[in-house]
Order: sequence, then C-alpha cells, then structure tokens
Amino acid sequence: MKFFVDTAETKEIIELADSGLLDGVTTNPSLIMKSGRDFIEVIKEICEIVPGKPVSAEVTAMDSPTMLEQGRKLAKISKDIVVKLPLTMEGIKACNIFSQEDIKTNVTLCFSPTQAILAAKAGATYISPFVGRHDDIAYNGMNLINEIVAIYNNYPDFETEVLVASIRHPIHIVEAGMMGADVCTIPPKVIHQLVKHPLTAQGLEAFEADWAKTGQDI
Repeated sequence: MKFFVDTAETKEIIELADSGLLDGVTTNPSLIMKSGRDFIEVIKEICEIVPGKPVSAEVTAMDSPTMLEQGRKLAKISKDIVVKLPLTMEGIKACNIFSQEDIKTNVTLCFSPTQAILAAKAGATYISPFVGRHDDIAYNGMNLINEIVAIYNNYPDFETEVLVASIRHPIHIVEAGMMGADVCTIPPKVIHQLVKHPLTAQGLEAFEADWAKTGQDI
C-alpha cells in the first residue's frame, strides 16, 4: 500500500519525507486556504520536497474547457503533478482528454461505485472515494472501498488506482489494506498515530529502566 500525505503544510511534508514513509502528496483548495500561501508557490515547493513522487493539485473550474486550461498549466510545474478533477460529467470529459495527453489525473469527491466506474473508463490515474464523509452521514465509507476494489479487479483493463481519501483514523487504513486498496492519503496527525501503541511505550520504559541498572554504555 502506498502512503500519500494529505496536506499543504510544507513543514509537515518535509518531516514525513525524511522518515521515508511518503509515496506522494495530495492537496485541495481547502488545504491551500488553511496554509495561507500562494497556490502555485506551494505546489512548486511540494514538488521540490518530494521529487519523483506524485503531487495532486486540484483545478477550481467547473467546466471542462477551463479545467483543461488550468490542468495543463499545473502539469507544466513538474512532471510529478497529478491534476485533480471533480467527479462531475465535466470532470470526466477533462479526465478523458488528459489521459490521451498522458497527463496524470486524480478524480476526487467520489461517493459511489458507479462514479468510480466512470472515472476508470475515462482513464483516471487515481479515483478518490471519501470514506470519512460517508461515515459522517451514518454510512460505512469502507463499504464503498470494498465495492470499488471488487469491481476494478473484475476488469484488468481498468488501470485506475483506488486512493482512499477522507481518512479519519488508523482503522480506516487497516481496513483499506485488508480490502486491497492501492493508496491511502492520510492527514499528518493520523500518520503519526500509526506508530503509537501503549505496549510499545511500556516496553521501552522497562528496557530503559533495566539498562540504567546495568551502569553500562554503548
């Protein structure tokens, strides 16, 4: 499973990149807004931090001609750019054209398996089903991941990777792995939660105490 970090905060990306855990980065207009920085500047900096790894940058247009204009501009920033498109008919049209131009795409805001099928048929590089937002309305978002993975596995011609988005906690990641999802895009806070376990902390505390009693040093 690949780990993308879902943030536009470059300090967080640098820290996680140093760990060797990152396989890519995803952003969206809300994350850029929270960063308080210029959109193009942030995307360029992220690409420099994680060279050779996909960086999703989202268009803001609602019509396909403007999506194409914006997406082509973003794709010129770096060969690592993945143009993020909304799962609308206009977004699907743009995705189809980008796939013919060898521009990678991430079709986002997916909430149904039928939408995921359309994205795959349009040649999307990634499909981003939002699990947390489904959970918010009392629907198990991971059921959607299970359905999409099962459908995609039935059709070898579908090359679209399932990118689990709107992750809220480590259990989402465990379940995504068990279902065979390709990618999880994860908030930095949740990535840090993955390494924590009370028994690990207790074990280290006991080891340190026993080692101190030996009076030795390495």
